[in-house]
Amino acid sequence: MAKSKKLVIVESPTKAKTIGAFLGPEYDVIASVGHIRDLAEPSELPADLKKGPFGKFGVDVDNGFAPYYVVGANKKKTVTDLKRALKEADELWLATDEDREGEAIAWHLLEVLKPKVPVRRMVFHEITQEAIEHAVENTRDLDHALVDAQETRRILDRLYGYDISPVLWRKVAPKLSAGRVQSAATRLVVDRERERLAYRTAEYWDLVASFVPGAEAKDSTAFEARAVRLDGKKIASGSDFGDDGQLTPSAERNAVTVLSETQAKEIEKALEAAARATVVGVETKPHTRRPAAPFTTSTLQQEASRKLRFSSRQTMSIAQSLYENGHITYMRTDSPTLSAQAINAARSQAAELYGAQTVPDKPRVYQGKSKGAQEAHEAIRPAGDTFQKPSALKKTLTSSEFALYDLIWKRTVASQMADAKGSTDTVTLTADAAGKTIEFTASGTVITFPGFLLAYEEGTDERRGDATRQNVVLPQLAEGDPLTIEEPEAKEHRTSPPPRYTEASLTKRLEELGIGRPSTYAAIISTIMDRGYVTKKGQALVPSWIAFSVVRLLEEHFDELVDYDFTAKMESELDGIAMGNTDRTEWLKGFYFGADDHPGLRGVVDNLGEIDARAINTIRIDDEISLRNGKYGPYLEVLDDKCEVSEETGEVKPRIVNIPDGLAPDELTPEKAHELADQEPLEDRVVGVNPDTGLNVVAKNGRFGPYVTEVHEDPLPKGEKPRTASLFKSMETETIDLETALKLLNLPREVGVDPETESVITAQNGRYGAYLKKGTDTRSLPSEDAIFDIDLAGALELFSQPKYGGRKAASALKEFAADPVSGKPIKVKDGRFGPYVTDGETNATIPRGETVEEITFERAVELIAIKRAKGPAKKKAPAKKKAPAKKTAAKKATGTTKKAVDPARSAAAKKAAATRAANKAAAEAAQKSDG
Repeated sequence: MAKSKKLVIVESPTKAKTIGAFLGPEYDVIASVGHIRDLAEPSELPADLKKGPFGKFGVDVDNGFAPYYVVGANKKKTVTDLKRALKEADELWLATDEDREGEAIAWHLLEVLKPKVPVRRMVFHEITQEAIEHAVENTRDLDHALVDAQETRRILDRLYGYDISPVLWRKVAPKLSAGRVQSAATRLVVDRERERLAYRTAEYWDLVASFVPGAEAKDSTAFEARAVRLDGKKIASGSDFGDDGQLTPSAERNAVTVLSETQAKEIEKALEAAARATVVGVETKPHTRRPAAPFTTSTLQQEASRKLRFSSRQTMSIAQSLYENGHITYMRTDSPTLSAQAINAARSQAAELYGAQTVPDKPRVYQGKSKGAQEAHEAIRPAGDTFQKPSALKKTLTSSEFALYDLIWKRTVASQMADAKGSTDTVTLTADAAGKTIEFTASGTVITFPGFLLAYEEGTDERRGDATRQNVVLPQLAEGDPLTIEEPEAKEHRTSPPPRYTEASLTKRLEELGIGRPSTYAAIISTIMDRGYVTKKGQALVPSWIAFSVVRLLEEHFDELVDYDFTAKMESELDGIAMGNTDRTEWLKGFYFGADDHPGLRGVVDNLGEIDARAINTIRIDDEISLRNGKYGPYLEVLDDKCEVSEETGEVKPRIVNIPDGLAPDELTPEKAHELADQEPLEDRVVGVNPDTGLNVVAKNGRFGPYVTEVHEDPLPKGEKPRTASLFKSMETETIDLETALKLLNLPREVGVDPETESVITAQNGRYGAYLKKGTDTRSLPSEDAIFDIDLAGALELFSQPKYGGRKAASALKEFAADPVSGKPIKVKDGRFGPYVTDGETNATIPRGETVEEITFERAVELIAIKRAKGPAKKKAPAKKKAPAKKTAAKKATGTTKKAVDPARSAAAKKAAATRAANKAAAEAAQKSDG
């Protein structure tokens, strides 16, 4: 009797390969490569639905918020392959992840494949032999509450983005986007920068000195202490000042003394003269420190940022690879709980490696603090009932994978180890300084039992306030012991504004506020960076000026939708849908149309009133200078006595002043703004006269960088422009000579003629750098200077080699075994647009946030599979008339209907439609990352 064939569908090729190794030959494991369908773009709707209820959102808001789904063009081949495999199967097993997203993928697969065979839902939190066997024996039904929760989020984000983003396009700038979660995250970063802008630095002084015990002391080790009181009154430290640079009310009530430079220097001299101090108090307190809980998604991203300098996206990408290869448990969770199996594994390894005394009598149990529902049931930990030690995996993992696994392993083992114990000693000293009593303190902690510190110590974020406290090594002292003062020093300090968010601290803050969920933190941060709202300066997240305008508009006209408490409340209500406690249709109806005291999104959008775009995009620096967000970026608008005044109307024309690239918002103080405004504009420099045309060649500095141009005395005919050329990065307007300027103006440079094809080869500069062109074929040049240097032989050599990256076989950055589909070896190469993986047939770009070093064979196979599934890029077909589309029922769909093209449409209409489509695509892309 033939064995039944079971089709198992998972999300990724790597996961399919790993699971397939644990299942028998009767299981056929295939990857869907993520979602196979999504909400239709309005432009993708059948012609008869575009003007109907689905036309605006791809969602019928008037009939239960019914969504209209389409299978993506890049997923049609995948669906065909899955249907073919299903025909040969006796059972369908859906083995996608057990969170909302995974449950929704499974539901979409059922809706599209429409299986006529029994269906099982198979779930697991780690990919090990034991876990897969347990999952096979314990299948369940699809959880429709989880599906409802994911669908609701997707629909909610579509409504939010498609109603609010167009307002941003009209009033701030094209292609911007708003999102339920991304807008709140952007506001957090902008609010912090506002605090920094408003902050006023305060100056204060204190004193430090070295103290040496007398000769009679048992221990004569010198130590450093800091002055804390003057004549019994506390000496001010950083924490005593507010954002306005003044003492806080509490500090004023306690009559805190703010030392000036003069006072501090006088005390310094007096201490030098006195040279003696006395111990007036020694206090010893027991020191106990507990280990941190095992990793959740949030804490893993935070710690990987602090210790490994990984971005959130990079952390999750690496963790995904570790999970799919069976090394760790599922990486999207807000639970710090460990299973009994994991607790036993951690305790056993701790005892084995660090001694039985480092393991407490009872296992440690950790409770989650998340406001929302659990996305999974266990913390992120090494997989299995016996953890693999990092040393055993060092040769099989990439350096980044090893670093992250090592972090997870250490944190998990340490979480089940004993407290670190010791004592903290604080010594208080006094000295007489010209009749004033100065009190010093120093503290030192001695660890007598390291406990979990043998395995792991948690990192910390940058903290605001006085960072001068130190843990020092103290000698044995007793009250009354005399001390010698050495090297007293008065020190100047300045208070610092609140530190900017890092990816780690922003993730932590989002979690504290209840905004977002484990699966969304990395996507939230990636989205606000990709949209240009936030950039990174080192590890700090710095908002752009455009983010200020966006947040201001949302605060003034959509205040509830960017309110932190409201956003968190929405998350909790969405969790209620996931738990089956809330009806999704009624909830969406209340959100969109309003309920009780909530006006609803539609009510807000329909009653916006007038929005002053100029006011939204203007940030006043002082009475004379304002910052404006313009079409080409931010600039200063200056109204002073240097401005031109119209003779006819008397109207003052503001001066426009460019802002240097890289200047952070909090650095644009009024003083800096006036410094920029007072700078004399760079004068155009005449380089020489072009002997062929008789025109002056001038070097200029423009908004987009330095360039050279020919100056015509008479106006050119309409449509003609003077010849211009950007300077190379190695050139400057002050030093460029006429010969070089003429070379630039005469680009592209003809290198020669290909003797085989008789095609002219030219060298030129482009958007992505210097390159050669022969007909429609191109090759990158190694540098801008090569444009002038390369000869015909060199050009022919470049054209004889592969187009991107692999100039020679040895140029492959990494090489792997053969791809399981094409059977050809996989290589990692460096191309014009960055590194990519290829099997010689399919090229797949390595995503931003991942490095060449991190790419494993499995990840390379996955990237190629994803690109292969998308198929080749489609070329635009010439416009032609098509028969009118037949009417179809307005229901959930699994396919797309091609859009008819009207050749009579005017060029202006085409351009407007293209702009609208680009704007909607930008908003939609943001919403996909927001849920």
